[in-house]
Amino acid sequence: MLKYRIQPQALLAIALLAAFSTVSADVWRLDSDQNWAAISPQDKFLVAVAEVKKLVNTGQTELARIAYEQLRKDFPELDGPDLNAFIEAELLFSQGQFTKAYRAYEKIIKENPQSRLRPAVLDRQFAIGTAYLGGQKKRILKIVNLKGDAEGVRIMEKITDAAGIQSPLGLRASLAIAENYHKRELFNDEYLKWWEISLQYKTGQIAKSALIGMAASKHAIYNQHPEEERCFYDPANLSTAKTYYQRFVLTYPQDAKRLGIDAIIKQIHEQLAEKQLTIARYYHRTGHIQSANLYYDMVLQDYPQTNAAQAATQGRAGRIQP
Repeated sequence: MLKYRIQPQALLAIALLAAFSTVSADVWRLDSDQNWAAISPQDKFLVAVAEVKKLVNTGQTELARIAYEQLRKDFPELDGPDLNAFIEAELLFSQGQFTKAYRAYEKIIKENPQSRLRPAVLDRQFAIGTAYLGGQKKRILKIVNLKGDAEGVRIMEKITDAAGIQSPLGLRASLAIAENYHKRELFNDEYLKWWEISLQYKTGQIAKSALIGMAASKHAIYNQHPEEERCFYDPANLSTAKTYYQRFVLTYPQDAKRLGIDAIIKQIHEQLAEKQLTIARYYHRTGHIQSANLYYDMVLQDYPQTNAAQAATQGRAGRIQP
C-alpha cells in the first residue's frame, strides 16, 4: 500500500495516459503525404511516453514512476525488457544522475538496436550531452568533479554516428560540438567539425554556416597568437581562411555584405603582407639585400593596397624600419 498521497499532478498524468490507451482506430492524423491515417498502437504508446517524459524533465521522479507503471498497464502488448530499461534510465535522469542514466540508455541501444524507444533514447542522450557541454560537471570516483565538455563531445559524436549527420538530431549534435569547440577556443577542432558538416550539406543554410564557420575558425587559429608575434607563424591557416571568405563572397554576396566579409578579407591581406614584410626586413637587417628586395617586391606585387606595401617601398629604397 502506498505510504504517501498521490498529488494532483500524478492523477493528471495517469488520466492522460489512460486517455491515450483508449484511443481507437477511428482517431486520425495527417501523414507525410498530407493524407489522413489512423494512429497505430505504437504511435499511441510513443505519445504516452512523451507525456510521461514531461514529469521526468521537471525532476518529479516519484510521479514519473507512477505514470510509467500506469503506462505498462495501458500498453501490456508493448511492454518488454527495453521498456523496463528505459524506465530505469528515465528515473536516473530525473534525479540528475546523468552518467548512470547515459549508461542505462546506451545499454538499450546496444542490446536492442531496433527498439521502438530508440528515438526517445537518442533524444535523452542528446539532452545529457547538451547538459555536459553547457557546464554540467562529471563526477569521477564519487569525489572529483571535472568539466564535462569532453564527455559532452563524446556523447554528441556517438549520437551523430547513431542517427546520421544528415538527420535533424545528428545535425544538431554536430552543431553543438562545433559551438562548444568555439566557446573553448579549440579552433582547429572547430574547423574539422565544420568541414565534416560541409561534406554532407552542399546547399542551404547549413552549407552557408559551415563555410563561414570554416573561414572564421581558420582565421581564429592564426589570431590566437599574440599580435606582435603572429607574423612569425606559418600563414597557411590565414591563406585558407581568405580562400573560404572569398568563396563566401561569391556564393552569398548579400550575406557577405551584411557580415562585413570584405573588411575581414582586407584584414587578412594586411596580415599576409605583414608576414612577407617581416621576412624582407630580416634579410635586410642581416645584409642579404638581394633576398630582401625579392620579398619587398612580393609585397608590392601581391598586396599593393596595404600598409605593408608602403613600408616595402621604403625598404626597397634602402630605408629599413625596425
